[in-house]
Amino acid sequence: MKALPGVERSGGQILMQQLRLQGVRRLFMVPGESYLPCIDALNEHVGAIQAVVCRQESGAAYMAEAYGKLTGEPGICFVTRGPGATNASIGVHTAYQDSTPMILFIGQVGNGFYEREAFQEIDYRRMFGQMAKWVAQIDRSDRIPEYIARAFAVATGGRPGPVVLALPEDTLWGRAVVEDLPRYQRTIVHPGMGDMRRLKSLLDEAQRPFMLVGGSGWTEEAIERVGDFAQRFELPVGTAWRRLECFRQSHPNAAGHVGWGMTDQLRDRMLNADLILAVGTRLGEATTLGYTLVESPHPRQKLVHVYPDSNELGRVFMPSQAIVASVAGFAQALDTIEPGHAAPRAAAVKEAHAQYLDSFEPLDFPGPMSLDAAAEHLGRRLPDEACLTVGAGNYAFYLHRYRPFNGLGTSLAPTVGSMGYGLPAAISAKLEHPDRIVVCGAGDGCFQMTMQELGVAMQYRLGIVILVYNNGIWGTIRAHQEREFPGRAIALDFENPDFTQVVSAYGGLGIAVERTEDFPDALERALSYAQSERLPALLEIRYDSNGIAPGETLSEIRKAALARAQDMLSPGLPASSN
Repeated sequence: MKALPGVERSGGQILMQQLRLQGVRRLFMVPGESYLPCIDALNEHVGAIQAVVCRQESGAAYMAEAYGKLTGEPGICFVTRGPGATNASIGVHTAYQDSTPMILFIGQVGNGFYEREAFQEIDYRRMFGQMAKWVAQIDRSDRIPEYIARAFAVATGGRPGPVVLALPEDTLWGRAVVEDLPRYQRTIVHPGMGDMRRLKSLLDEAQRPFMLVGGSGWTEEAIERVGDFAQRFELPVGTAWRRLECFRQSHPNAAGHVGWGMTDQLRDRMLNADLILAVGTRLGEATTLGYTLVESPHPRQKLVHVYPDSNELGRVFMPSQAIVASVAGFAQALDTIEPGHAAPRAAAVKEAHAQYLDSFEPLDFPGPMSLDAAAEHLGRRLPDEACLTVGAGNYAFYLHRYRPFNGLGTSLAPTVGSMGYGLPAAISAKLEHPDRIVVCGAGDGCFQMTMQELGVAMQYRLGIVILVYNNGIWGTIRAHQEREFPGRAIALDFENPDFTQVVSAYGGLGIAVERTEDFPDALERALSYAQSERLPALLEIRYDSNGIAPGETLSEIRKAALARAQDMLSPGLPASSN
């Protein structure tokens, strides 16, 4: 659809036309009176732009963020002013720390009421200033195309991230004659020839190099090129915290997931590496285990840091070599260098991959329902292209440990550790890839933060499978409490509804699973129901809360913490047996 030259349009019509021209196919929203002209203008784009009506703004923002991860294009979210914006802020923060392109549109009071603390008024520049790449307010209808074009360029350029645009009512109701602007052009930043020559020299000198991939901006071509490069240069490859989709875990150079919950062997391999080639990842706190695997500001290993935004290079770590390049641009340049290393590395690569495969052997778990065994079965059962989503919580350690992820679109997880993400992300994934299996993992606390979005799955007939891990406690916090204040647990237990009945109320299937041997059959029933009925199926996994992480129990954490406390009180004396 192209606007006729010289035709006057409302601000809402102008804005929606710009979104269509920028390639928007889907947007997520909670309707509000503050942006009614935009809602009305959707009538002119039926069949081109799908408007997904969500139940709460946090769910809408999460869905938009997940869309940005899945497609590399900005996820679009519309919310109303005030409470709508505050609810949506959690998705903006997720997009910022996860480096995901996203644009949040917020209705705003009219310019004539501004600075009077009008109904639901907030200054969004101040509110979102530290959690978005750009925050602006469009005060004139005739400047809407300019702002929209810039928003797409900013959200996708350099380090991708969220943009927030406030929409005053008079801007949307106002009318203007204005030209549409063409679709934005994404830039691919390539490394220089000198960068690649120096990288080759550092890799040739290294004896124990390690490659770490993560971040955003990956393409299937980039994954393939990086895999070929790793084989040529004999590099074990790890994936950064919760970015498991950035490398195929079936690749012979795959070494596993780097960060919280990683195996001891992989941690030691990182610590003993003499060079780390980090591509696309910021090397955040979770990936570096609190900046101990790679120390800040000066790493013990030589660090080659490849990142698309020069502002991130040298900000936390002083690299031996900094390369300003997008993932796609760097991957294209890898064919220009060939290995010349003398130190043999093939055995180290083979050992790293073998250790990764060994980690799929289920560990012991207390009680009749083993999360390790269930996750291992799920990992084997799901096809390569299936998508697994999670929010935040220790339950995710099991899903990430035992599932060999297989490239883009197979994992959606918030690196920011934001609860409630899994269900909205699964909905977004199923909308984008309706023929793929989509499984959401969520703790009982995590699930209840966005549980109402089951209504979206029901309304749009989305056959997703949800695994709710029910242990009746805030498990991750309980583990921290036992480490720091052993034996003094308080204010962490809660009572849950029957989740199988909750999903039934939304037209779906609910099954309670309390024994390991019942999980495979229950999973098959859920997968079959979701596919045939195109409605959500939920497995409520009831398990012993003592099992807190793969190979760890709360009782063991408490015992170790008490022993440490005893040693501090009585150095040199044997610990109490109490």
